[in-house]
Amino acid sequence: MPSINDTKHEEAVNASWEATRGAVSGAVKWGVASALLGGIGYVVSPMYRGLTIQFKVYLQMSGMVLGSMIDADARLRAYEARVRVQRRAAKEQAMWDQFNKEYGDDDENEGRGGGKGQ
Repeated sequence: MPSINDTKHEEAVNASWEATRGAVSGAVKWGVASALLGGIGYVVSPMYRGLTIQFKVYLQMSGMVLGSMIDADARLRAYEARVRVQRRAAKEQAMWDQFNKEYGDDDENEGRGGGKGQ
């Protein structure tokens, strides 16, 4: 039987992987959006064209970092909600299993003379 520490460690590892997936997908999505905005800025704005390449890279990276933080947080919150639902379902299942163990099913009681119709 796994210990509580093993279970918590496994949950932490799973949560970190879920946040990592969110960070990567957010960086990609927001990176593409930042690149499109940079392209539009280059075509439309003489001020943007006058910026140094280092500052343009900084703007691109800022969009990617912001997107990765937002998506990582969203994925982590969704993961935590999913884990809470699974724990609640497991707790309720354990409660019903305990109830059935103590009082038995109707099918079991029928064979002992305590069932329906007697």
